[in-house]
Amino acid sequence: MTPRKPRPANASKPTPAPEEVLERIAREEMGIETLKKRWSDSLDFHNVGVGELRNALEAAYQAGKRDAGNSPAVAP
Repeated sequence: MTPRKPRPANASKPTPAPEEVLERIAREEMGIETLKKRWSDSLDFHNVGVGELRNALEAAYQAGKRDAGNSPAVAP
């Protein structure tokens, strides 16, 4: 595994995804009803199949592409 390159000090952190988008993906693609901590192992830890994980990652990728297309252009 190749180590990640350090981010330059002046680089901004990516904007976090809207909570409702993450909740929807977790619910629809992985069968997880909430992403809020409930302080119980049986509620906070889930067995997830690779197919569900792949679908969730694909949904997140597509949501990111949609959001990127709706963002105003930023001048360098």
